[in-house]
Amino acid sequence: MAVRLNENKEIVSAIREGLKKTGGYCPCRVGRIDENKCVCQEFKEQIEDPDFEGYCHCQLFYKSLD
Repeated sequence: MAVRLNENKEIVSAIREGLKKTGGYCPCRVGRIDENKCVCQEFKEQIEDPDFEGYCHCQLFYKSLD
């Protein structure tokens, strides 16, 4: 298992800019609650799921199975 940044630099740049504006909360989610702080709770759970492969909600991170 490996977690990496999205290879699309434009997406990474846009999301990082959004994170700066929101104080570290996912810019793709409504509500500034602890669960939406990057790395969000949803993706943390997906990382723990041995069968999950894919991007987090905002597509900043990607989890691969290899």
